[in-house]
Amino acid sequence: MNKKKLNHGFDFYADDDVTIKRSDSAVFGNHVAIDKGFYCTTQLSVGDYIHIGPYVAVIGGPSSKLILNDFSFIAAGCKIIAGSDDYGASNLMGPFIPDKFKKLILTTIEFEKYSGAGADCTILPGVKLAEGSILCAGSLLNKDTKPWTIYAGNPARPIKTRDKNKILEQEAVIRKEEQNER
Repeated sequence: MNKKKLNHGFDFYADDDVTIKRSDSAVFGNHVAIDKGFYCTTQLSVGDYIHIGPYVAVIGGPSSKLILNDFSFIAAGCKIIAGSDDYGASNLMGPFIPDKFKKLILTTIEFEKYSGAGADCTILPGVKLAEGSILCAGSLLNKDTKPWTIYAGNPARPIKTRDKNKILEQEAVIRKEEQNER
């Protein structure tokens, strides 16, 4: 992948060992870091202050999409499945089977502002991480989350809430400092 051809803002880093299959349509904001081993086959939209940890895999093909809004993150080893064969269907499955013989689930997965996934999580098709929600390490997410809620387990269940006001205050300080630096 040629990093110089990526559409990105300032303070952008992508390791040399990053594969973005739809790099021509991918968009990256400011203050973005993408670590070694990131592999993405979907469309990709990345906001500001985003970190994608090492060995994250995002699969789903050209009709699926991953959206990471400002201040969201994906920790090491996560698997995000934006598109897949429908395992509940009685059809042939696999990338070499003609489309007319299989049933596909092609979706968008969105991380709203301040949301994130801890190490080694799996996120299934069509899920939205609501504003401020967090998925704890090793969890499986198969349903949308509620805002400002922490989830854990397989399947993930709510375990705690986050302090929204504190996080919004922290963002305000960061944005103000950034303005002063310009």
